Amino acid sequence: MSRSTSRLLLWPMVLAGCVTRLFRRCPADSPRRILIAHHLLLGDTLMLAALFARLRENHPDAEILLTCPPAFLPLFAARPWGVSAFAYDPRDSRSLIAWWRRRGFDLAVLPADARLSWLALALGARRIRALSGDRPGWKYWPVTEQVPFPRQLTALPELFALLAGGKPPAAYQPEQWPLAPTAPAALPAASYAILHLGASNPLRNWPAERWHALAEALEARGMTPVWSAGARETALVEAADPHQRWPSLAGKVDLLQLAHALRGARLLICPDTGVMHLGRIVGTPTAGIFGQGAVELFGSSPFFTHTPFTALSVDIACRNQRTLFKREADWVRRCARRPGLPPSGCAQALCIEAISIEAVIAACDALLARQ
Repeated sequence: MSRSTSRLLLWPMVLAGCVTRLFRRCPADSPRRILIAHHLLLGDTLMLAALFARLRENHPDAEILLTCPPAFLPLFAARPWGVSAFAYDPRDSRSLIAWWRRRGFDLAVLPADARLSWLALALGARRIRALSGDRPGWKYWPVTEQVPFPRQLTALPELFALLAGGKPPAAYQPEQWPLAPTAPAALPAASYAILHLGASNPLRNWPAERWHALAEALEARGMTPVWSAGARETALVEAADPHQRWPSLAGKVDLLQLAHALRGARLLICPDTGVMHLGRIVGTPTAGIFGQGAVELFGSSPFFTHTPFTALSVDIACRNQRTLFKREADWVRRCARRPGLPPSGCAQALCIEAISIEAVIAACDALLARQ
């Protein structure tokens, strides 16, 4: 079913939610059912961990439900922090109907797009909390509580955690995110490192010849390089390893299988993408190759201070966009351009090309020395 069908179904639910809010109120500090409503990419979804942790600390007995893109559900099967994730796809009215059957929430929190306040209202949320600053203003009509968007540099996990209120959560430990059992991936019996090549934006792709050189360097250090990429990104692996010298998981595993594979790896090397954050969730020593993305936003977080991680980045003038989740802030410095001509596009990703093979090998050696 189409997105338009979902919208048609949503409005009668919104009217019912208005009636619920009119006649039923939620205790201010003791919500029994909490909804986290989002439709984020993988990396952003994983960085909600700080929000999960803080909500659980604040409300130890509450039922917490999470809207989740269907592809990410296996990662939540073991219910980290007792969070129950269920599929939500705004283009699929069946997922909306399934959520309608779970309606009746005391509190809804919206980590990114305030537009989901209408979904929260339709699901009977009596209180709806969102970060301020989104546009246009009609997104906030159902919102009952706006949390001020920060005026100073705030890493994304800490930004999300603001919605829970109170002090920041304790630093993350990988055992807080258990993984459900799954069929194992085909992996080397001995020491291995995972090299993940894909990213949602091709401007984040590191050159193929450097991936090949990195694989040779890791092999010289006694590890088997294992390639990783999405099902539509196998050409990246073919370019980096045209003679298929090393094993590849590209297009052969789902996210849960990849998470288990990462837990057994000595290293993960990848661009600033969702798999980089998955490495931090499972506790794998990770070298993140940052091109467009801002390390301060997506790589440097007090919540993840105990996970071994090195960010590789160079300062570059065109990392100059000031918008995060459609909110403008002077402290945001990032780039979300796609391939194309300036100023709206980027003809050559100088930011990622500036990360040398020598710098990445040095980062890997430093991570290995800490083991």
